[in-house]
Amino acid sequence: MMAGGDQEPGHYYVGIDVGTGSVRAALVDQQGILLAFAEEPIKQWEPQVNHHEQSSEDIWAACCLVTKKIVQGVDVHRIRGLGFDATCSLVVLDKQFHPLPVNHEGDSKRNVIMWLDHRAVSQVHRINKTKHGVLQYVGGVMSVEMQAPKLLWLKENLRETCWDKAGHFFDLPDFLSWKATGVTARSLCSLVCKWTYSAEKGWDESFWKTVGLEDLIDDNYSKIGNLVLPPGTSLGSGLTQEAAKELGLPSGIAVAASLIDAHAGGLGVIGADVRGHGLICEGQPVTSRLAVICGTSSCHMGGSQKCLRLELITLHLTGFRSPTHSPPDALHWKDRPTKAKTALLPEVWNSEPALLSLDVDISKDPIFVPGVWGPYFSAMVPGFWLNEGGQSVTGKLIDHMVQGHAAFPELQAKATARCQSIYAYLNSHLDLIKKAQPVGFLTVDLHVWPDFHGNRSPLADLTLKGMVTGLTLSQDLDDLAIRYLATVQAIAFGTRFIIEAMQAAGHSLSTLFLCGGLSKNPLFVQMHADITGMPVVLSQEVESVLVGAAILGACASGDFTSVQEAMARMSKVGKVVCPRHEDKRYYDKKYQVFLKMVEHQKEYSAIMNGN
Repeated sequence: MMAGGDQEPGHYYVGIDVGTGSVRAALVDQQGILLAFAEEPIKQWEPQVNHHEQSSEDIWAACCLVTKKIVQGVDVHRIRGLGFDATCSLVVLDKQFHPLPVNHEGDSKRNVIMWLDHRAVSQVHRINKTKHGVLQYVGGVMSVEMQAPKLLWLKENLRETCWDKAGHFFDLPDFLSWKATGVTARSLCSLVCKWTYSAEKGWDESFWKTVGLEDLIDDNYSKIGNLVLPPGTSLGSGLTQEAAKELGLPSGIAVAASLIDAHAGGLGVIGADVRGHGLICEGQPVTSRLAVICGTSSCHMGGSQKCLRLELITLHLTGFRSPTHSPPDALHWKDRPTKAKTALLPEVWNSEPALLSLDVDISKDPIFVPGVWGPYFSAMVPGFWLNEGGQSVTGKLIDHMVQGHAAFPELQAKATARCQSIYAYLNSHLDLIKKAQPVGFLTVDLHVWPDFHGNRSPLADLTLKGMVTGLTLSQDLDDLAIRYLATVQAIAFGTRFIIEAMQAAGHSLSTLFLCGGLSKNPLFVQMHADITGMPVVLSQEVESVLVGAAILGACASGDFTSVQEAMARMSKVGKVVCPRHEDKRYYDKKYQVFLKMVEHQKEYSAIMNGN
């Protein structure tokens, strides 16, 4: 077997993706092609408003079921690596790794606080009032969907039944890798993005003391992680015998440090070779690309690059390619010898940035964008700072608007009669009623502000509500289709809003790379191209999140020399959707209305809350 991607044929990797409502698994080859796919729903509980819970045991059982399905009839000895991604939900276990209840009912099966849970509103307000320095790395304002406010809620509300008994708090992706390997190491992705960890400095003790969670400092942060590894790093001795039996895989195969699901999607799309497609990002740094992972929610991933500066040494990225030097097994942070493998260098060493048209000879500072999470160092791609914008429950919003309309039963019946999904039918119906005008012009009098679950980026205001203006008494299918279109457009305007905030802060973005369930909807994709004015790149393999998870497994196996190389080999351009520039003036007008709507909402709130 030759290094650098010229391996013997026939090597496979398993990617497992735990989303909001289901677990999916894929068998992926070295070219990033899905050979098998399976999906299994997972349970959710909503015991009260804004409380959303799951079961780690139910999730793991679903992981085992889908993995066994995809390897049926396959020579499992060709499987070289396993990678996990998952939502950034909070898993709580006791000191013996048994589930603990995260609810007032005391149901220990429900030991996961889901990512979209908003129970900790009071806690996050208090955390943000501290104005602690770590908040600059989350856009200046921490989200209620991050882990610190949820932990504080557990301490204040479930002290005896949960908090005092807890031995381990895992991000869901890290729980899965522990379950597979018995290694309690955390992924740098999870801790940096959701837990306030710094790739350069580690945990900030003063933050936990300031917010009232000083007990997490005990035993060198053992409850929340004191061994932190870059995504794609091989964990321990690989898959344990117990986990191998449950998953239907050979014991000992490489298991990678995990990623959050959106970041796996970014990994699966953003590194594709775009040569020959006439895109402006060809020949530009990868930092000109914005990955948009759009499913239940939408995440917007953009990056910048700089030298990695350690407390003891300084290394320039171009120095990592020396053929006469080997990467260090570990680097010890000053005064933190227990974090030996926190350093990111092994993943970047000997990387081949030319495969991505990367210019690693640049040394940009991290970019701070108000209301946008990050910058996070090496949270997705080693050696790059990541900024992450987001829109909460975008996919769920579309479902909400469509399913709540009076004409929904008619839509269901007609879509079923044509053997179409309801959204394929709505897209064809819009084409039917648009007549001679572009389809987007059907919403000239109908406008939507999409923050029905608060604004994640760039306003970082969870108190914002959804808005619709331009309603009539119509309840027919035409009206439903136009409301659906206006909702899709509102989500695209939200993406434009995030892009403008990132560019104003210093990002230079030219091309969108879309993946996730909504990227399979051609109307959703075209509206993003038209409204942002940017070309949209879709992957050849539509299940980009699973490809991203498989890339982790491929890196852990040693079949690729770096994450960057695996990205370039395993992600490919499938289709490019160009904006209709002739419609720009129309969408510029609608965008002005879009921005006015949130201004007006704040004015209404000020009036109602005034004396």
